[in-house]
Amino acid sequence: MDATERRDARILVVEDDANTRSFLRQGLEEEGYTVTAAGQGNKGLDLARSEKFDVIVLDIMLPDGDGLEICKAIRTHDTHVPILFLTAMGTPENIAAGLDTGADDYIVKPFKFVELLARLRTLLRRTRLGPAQNTGAPTLSFADVTLDDYSKIVKRGASTLTLTSTEFKLLEFFLKNPGKVISRTEILQEIWGTDIYIGSNVVDVYINYLRKKLESGGASRLIHTVIGMGYVLKQADEN
Repeated sequence: MDATERRDARILVVEDDANTRSFLRQGLEEEGYTVTAAGQGNKGLDLARSEKFDVIVLDIMLPDGDGLEICKAIRTHDTHVPILFLTAMGTPENIAAGLDTGADDYIVKPFKFVELLARLRTLLRRTRLGPAQNTGAPTLSFADVTLDDYSKIVKRGASTLTLTSTEFKLLEFFLKNPGKVISRTEILQEIWGTDIYIGSNVVDVYINYLRKKLESGGASRLIHTVIGMGYVLKQADEN
């Protein structure tokens, strides 16, 4: 374990397969973590609500419920604990759906234990550092779009847009960098804190989600594709 890591970190593993659950518990404990394991989603949810954990590893396919719904339920109780999904479904749409429920990362089965450890360490470092201080303006705007970081309200013209937390962060990133061509790697690093784990296709999926909401009602396109380079926030008549 890295010397800068928390050695008292507590990890909750919610996994219905007994062999996988035992393997994860043994491996993580050998790395110095304190592990609590549950074989059912409702038991995992009860533990997440009643005890304090530093990271939750959550299987999506559980015998007594959907891991996505369990993640949503955990988020109503704790908005900060990092959640890492385990799943056999690895399409960009599946990944986006998982992250939209409030998860912080996503690993597809079968996976290498060393990769899981790397992701957990990243999540723990982020937790230890805490949220970045907001030193920018609470309200960002471009064209007829406004984003209020305090109230989390986004408007285009007179219409209020309903965005997921990831869509909100993505739009905020663009609003802080108008006119700049932003690569998929930069977006992955900014929004998910990584450039290798999730895959750049997920960026394209989220760009499409955000565009649909921004362009609802026939509004003009603001997020444009720069072929081979990334995306840029600009008005259609700008060079």
